[in-house]
Amino acid sequence: MKTIGPITCYVLLIAGCNAGQPTAADPTTVEPFIFGEVRTLHSDVLVQDRTLNVYLPAGYRDSTYSYPVVYLLDGSANEDFPHIAGLVQFMNMYNLYPKSIVVGIANVDRKHDFTHVTQGDSDLVWLPTAGGSAAFMEFMAKEMQPFMKEHYRTTDHRTLIGQSLGGLLATEVLFKKPELFDDYVIVSPSLWWDNGSLSTQAETWAKTHAGSPKRVFVAMANNDDWSQVQVDSVIASFKRHTHPPFRWSYELFPHETHATILHRAVYRAFEFLGTEQ
Repeated sequence: MKTIGPITCYVLLIAGCNAGQPTAADPTTVEPFIFGEVRTLHSDVLVQDRTLNVYLPAGYRDSTYSYPVVYLLDGSANEDFPHIAGLVQFMNMYNLYPKSIVVGIANVDRKHDFTHVTQGDSDLVWLPTAGGSAAFMEFMAKEMQPFMKEHYRTTDHRTLIGQSLGGLLATEVLFKKPELFDDYVIVSPSLWWDNGSLSTQAETWAKTHAGSPKRVFVAMANNDDWSQVQVDSVIASFKRHTHPPFRWSYELFPHETHATILHRAVYRAFEFLGTEQ
């Protein structure tokens, strides 16, 4: 079952006219301000309905042009979808980033979906539902991306954005299913998970994908000590082995915390990706 509805907030009508004559505004009148669409996609892989929040760039309805797609983890309406979609819209106004469709993947259980199976018993104390990332990657590849291609005018260029556990998943996708996306924005990734096992794959991956046409932006905040060693290891592997057309950038944000870094980091990521077009 697939359903669609608007994402709305309410704005005050501040002016009106009648037969060319000015009239007083009615302060009690409101209309919906349409920001995007809400799609419900039933997943046979995950055996549940999943919500996709979709932002369409200016001019989408009036053109036949196809657009790249930015996929956002933690993309619920009350999470990161509004401000990241707004950032895309803002950067489009000044031609800093290509006009894109933004898909916010709303959460059901992020602790399950964004983590791979762990050998660390202490991890399961923190996140008892962990271990579902393999199924979530299959959902993205076999159901979500084909759904977007069927229902929207999309190019084959895809970007994935993830922060914290979402950054852990984005790193796993890069290392295990790199073909799913072209650009990766990885912010404060929780690479401490499973005793840092994912970071140990960086060396082999960087050697075998040294010149792949991928672009990766990695950002860390001032209090990400739990994962700093692992991130440093990944970046060191990129430095040792990769070369064009592979492109990567790594930035530290000393004035941001794990909780506040995302918006500023994604802005910088879009600048990096925009100049690399």
